[in-house]
Amino acid sequence: MTPMRVLVTGATGFVGSALVAHLARAGQSVRAAVRRGARNLPARVDTAGVGDLAADTDWRACLEGIHSVAHCAARVHVLCESAADPLAEFRRVNVAGTLNLARQAVAAGVRRFVFISSVGVNGAETFGKAFTADDTPAPHSPYAVSKLEAEVALR
Repeated sequence: MTPMRVLVTGATGFVGSALVAHLARAGQSVRAAVRRGARNLPARVDTAGVGDLAADTDWRACLEGIHSVAHCAARVHVLCESAADPLAEFRRVNVAGTLNLARQAVAAGVRRFVFISSVGVNGAETFGKAFTADDTPAPHSPYAVSKLEAEVALR
């Protein structure tokens, strides 16, 4: 039986690097999708360069032989925003780029697609109680809006 193989996007980012390390320690077969050269990845992790996350990114080579995708890549909080329309830029990457990857994953026969969203889709504060799955989304930033829109589109 062929071992399960997991593709982790955003593998050198904050969440992605922790996930890659965890999966590698657990003995999983991991392919790390990175924009540029891989850094600080465990030795047994296979890497694949894909460039930027966008609606036209070609994921076919990365998805070959993959059973599950953990999609951690995203345009995240930008401290010195230079885009004329930040929401449009977040949507271009986080919504269109994510849907492009998901469609190619389906075409490649990937069995499971895990989308890493953001607690920010629920709002900026909890007002003394934790967010729950039943709360009405209240995204508080262009980033959070784009992550919610990606969640809805993936459903």
